[in-house]
Amino acid sequence: MARRTRSGNLLSRREFGFTLVELMIVMTIISILLAIAVPIYQKSIIRAKESVLRNNLFTMREMIDEYTVDKQHAPQTLDDLVSDGYLRQIPVDPITGNNQSWKIVMEDTSVGGDSQPPGIYDIHSGAEGNALDGTAYSDW
Repeated sequence: MARRTRSGNLLSRREFGFTLVELMIVMTIISILLAIAVPIYQKSIIRAKESVLRNNLFTMREMIDEYTVDKQHAPQTLDDLVSDGYLRQIPVDPITGNNQSWKIVMEDTSVGGDSQPPGIYDIHSGAEGNALDGTAYSDW
Protein backbone atom coordinates (compact mmCIF):
# COMPACT_ATOMS: atom_id res chain seq x y z
CA MET A 1 0.00 0.00 0.00
CA ALA A 2 1.50 3.35 -1.04
CA ARG A 3 1.44 6.35 1.25
CA ARG A 4 0.87 9.94 0.29
CA THR A 5 2.91 12.97 1.34
CA ARG A 6 1.24 16.21 2.50
CA SER A 7 1.37 17.54 -1.01
CA GLY A 8 -0.44 14.49 -2.28
CA ASN A 9 2.49 12.72 -4.02
CA LEU A 10 2.76 9.00 -3.67
CA LEU A 11 5.77 7.65 -1.67
CA SER A 12 7.23 4.40 -2.80
CA ARG A 13 8.12 1.68 -0.34
CA ARG A 14 11.83 2.36 -1.06
CA GLU A 15 11.82 5.78 0.64
CA PHE A 16 11.03 4.44 4.12
CA GLY A 17 14.49 3.03 4.93
CA PHE A 18 17.29 0.66 4.00
CA THR A 19 16.82 -2.94 3.06
CA LEU A 20 18.45 -5.74 5.00
CA VAL A 21 20.77 -6.48 2.08
CA GLU A 22 22.00 -2.86 1.99
CA LEU A 23 22.66 -2.90 5.72
CA MET A 24 24.53 -6.22 5.46
CA ILE A 25 26.74 -4.87 2.67
CA VAL A 26 27.63 -1.78 4.72
CA MET A 27 28.37 -3.89 7.80
CA THR A 28 30.58 -6.21 5.72
CA ILE A 29 32.57 -3.27 4.34
CA ILE A 30 33.03 -1.83 7.84
CA SER A 31 34.16 -5.24 9.14
CA ILE A 32 36.74 -5.58 6.36
CA LEU A 33 38.11 -2.11 7.02
CA LEU A 34 38.38 -2.83 10.75
CA ALA A 35 40.11 -6.15 10.08
CA ILE A 36 42.76 -4.24 8.13
CA ALA A 37 43.07 -1.21 10.43
CA VAL A 38 43.24 -2.85 13.89
CA PRO A 39 46.47 -4.88 13.31
CA ILE A 40 48.16 -1.84 11.78
CA TYR A 41 47.14 0.25 14.80
CA GLN A 42 48.38 -2.39 17.24
CA LYS A 43 51.74 -2.61 15.46
CA SER A 44 52.12 1.16 15.58
CA ILE A 45 51.59 1.08 19.36
CA ILE A 46 54.25 -1.64 19.74
CA ARG A 47 56.61 0.28 17.46
CA ALA A 48 56.17 3.42 19.59
CA LYS A 49 56.86 1.49 22.82
CA GLU A 50 59.99 -0.01 21.29
CA SER A 51 61.17 3.43 20.26
CA VAL A 52 60.69 4.74 23.81
CA LEU A 53 62.52 1.69 25.19
CA ARG A 54 65.51 2.27 22.90
CA ASN A 55 65.59 5.93 23.90
CA ASN A 56 65.37 5.14 27.63
CA LEU A 57 68.18 2.58 27.37
CA PHE A 58 70.37 5.01 25.44
CA THR A 59 69.80 7.77 28.00
CA MET A 60 70.45 5.55 31.01
CA ARG A 61 73.62 4.12 29.46
CA GLU A 62 74.87 7.63 28.74
CA MET A 63 74.17 8.70 32.32
CA ILE A 64 75.91 5.60 33.72
CA ASP A 65 78.97 6.48 31.63
CA GLU A 66 78.89 10.15 32.68
CA TYR A 67 78.49 9.21 36.34
CA THR A 68 81.42 6.78 36.06
CA VAL A 69 83.68 9.42 34.47
CA ASP A 70 82.65 12.20 36.87
CA LYS A 71 82.79 10.19 40.11
CA GLN A 72 85.65 7.85 39.11
CA HIS A 73 83.50 4.86 40.05
CA ALA A 74 80.33 3.31 38.64
CA PRO A 75 76.97 3.81 40.35
CA GLN A 76 75.92 1.03 42.70
CA THR A 77 72.20 1.39 41.94
CA LEU A 78 70.00 3.27 39.52
CA ASP A 79 68.87 5.38 42.47
CA ASP A 80 72.43 6.78 42.64
CA LEU A 81 71.85 8.35 39.23
CA VAL A 82 68.68 10.00 40.50
CA SER A 83 70.05 11.16 43.85
CA ASP A 84 73.15 12.71 42.23
CA GLY A 85 71.10 14.53 39.58
CA TYR A 86 72.01 12.53 36.49
CA LEU A 87 68.39 11.47 36.00
CA ARG A 88 65.20 13.08 37.32
CA GLN A 89 63.71 9.67 37.91
CA ILE A 90 64.28 6.10 36.84
CA PRO A 91 62.48 5.77 33.52
CA VAL A 92 59.64 3.31 33.07
CA ASP A 93 60.25 0.32 30.83
CA PRO A 94 57.38 0.85 28.36
CA ILE A 95 57.10 -2.85 27.57
CA THR A 96 56.72 -4.00 31.20
CA GLY A 97 55.06 -0.80 32.40
CA ASN A 98 57.21 -0.24 35.51
CA ASN A 99 60.61 1.12 36.46
CA GLN A 100 61.68 -1.82 38.63
CA SER A 101 62.07 -4.40 35.86
CA TRP A 102 65.43 -3.19 34.50
CA LYS A 103 68.14 -5.86 34.36
CA ILE A 104 71.42 -4.44 35.66
CA VAL A 105 74.81 -5.71 34.49
CA MET A 106 77.50 -5.20 37.12
CA GLU A 107 81.20 -4.66 36.43
CA ASP A 108 83.63 -7.57 36.82
CA THR A 109 86.21 -5.28 38.39
CA SER A 110 85.65 -1.79 39.73
CA VAL A 111 86.65 1.23 37.65
CA GLY A 112 87.68 3.06 40.81
CA GLY A 113 90.17 0.40 41.86
CA ASP A 114 90.08 -1.92 44.86
CA SER A 115 88.66 0.76 47.15
CA GLN A 116 85.29 0.78 45.35
CA PRO A 117 82.96 -2.19 44.93
CA PRO A 118 81.96 -3.02 41.35
CA GLY A 119 79.09 -0.90 40.06
CA ILE A 120 76.63 -0.84 37.20
CA TYR A 121 78.26 -1.42 33.82
CA ASP A 122 75.21 -1.80 31.56
CA ILE A 123 71.44 -2.06 31.66
CA HIS A 124 68.88 -4.08 29.71
CA SER A 125 65.12 -4.33 29.54
CA GLY A 126 63.49 -6.86 31.82
CA ALA A 127 60.71 -7.48 29.32
CA GLU A 128 60.13 -10.97 28.04
CA GLY A 129 59.43 -11.67 24.41
CA ASN A 130 60.74 -10.43 21.11
CA ALA A 131 60.56 -7.11 19.35
CA LEU A 132 59.05 -6.59 15.92
CA ASP A 133 62.52 -7.08 14.39
CA GLY A 134 62.81 -10.52 16.04
CA THR A 135 65.43 -9.65 18.68
CA ALA A 136 64.74 -10.28 22.35
CA TYR A 137 63.97 -7.18 24.44
CA SER A 138 66.39 -8.47 27.07
CA ASP A 139 69.24 -8.26 24.52
CA TRP A 140 68.77 -4.57 23.87
